[in-house]
Amino acid sequence: MKSAVLVFPGINRERDMARTLRLVSGVQPAMVWHAETELPAGTDLVVVPGGFSYGDYLRCGAIAARAPIMDAVRAFAEKGGLVLGVCNGFQILCESGLLPGVLMRNARLKFVCRDVHLRVERSDTPFTRGYNAGQVIRVPVAHGEGNWIADAETIRRVEDGGQVIFRYCAPDGELGETSNINGATNGIAGIVNARGNVAGMMPHPENHVESIIGCTDGRGLFAGLAAQFGKAA
Repeated sequence: MKSAVLVFPGINRERDMARTLRLVSGVQPAMVWHAETELPAGTDLVVVPGGFSYGDYLRCGAIAARAPIMDAVRAFAEKGGLVLGVCNGFQILCESGLLPGVLMRNARLKFVCRDVHLRVERSDTPFTRGYNAGQVIRVPVAHGEGNWIADAETIRRVEDGGQVIFRYCAPDGELGETSNINGATNGIAGIVNARGNVAGMMPHPENHVESIIGCTDGRGLFAGLAAQFGKAA
């Protein structure tokens, strides 16, 4: 799996993401600066990592969404290439029009930094094939603007089209206000586009892939992606 990790001013999770991709796939990803206009030849997967691109001025991800490299990412996605955005990367993909909706301030207006539980809603996408539908995983979050919202028609389309891949939940998989840590519509923590080749999620699976950390629930996402291209370390 040949992956490319985008780097914007203010992004701070790019090395975590690159380490995880190397550990799981066995291949060092390319680091692509925001001012570039092309992706490396033969790229299989583009990852937009978390952080605070451009200091989160305007709306989170709004400036990064207009960076030169994003034109290449949009063209890559239109051809069916896989794109994953995590945390700020999710915000950037929404702001660039690659995913529906927008990420707003957390409902309680507080930055949330802790482990959360997610229910895997689908196991038939490139991003969730490493899990079982209905499985509950534990991964960290670290964000102040993770409240996914959209207009009523978009929400209906996302739900009816099976575009939700992760929801915030209790450890037993139950959904509810208590486990919805940022107020996101319907507890949505991650979605895919209608075609299924672009995904975004607020939690950080890249930080739960090594047993030394104490939890490896995030590894399934990356192992599934690597398996998509024939190799998972």
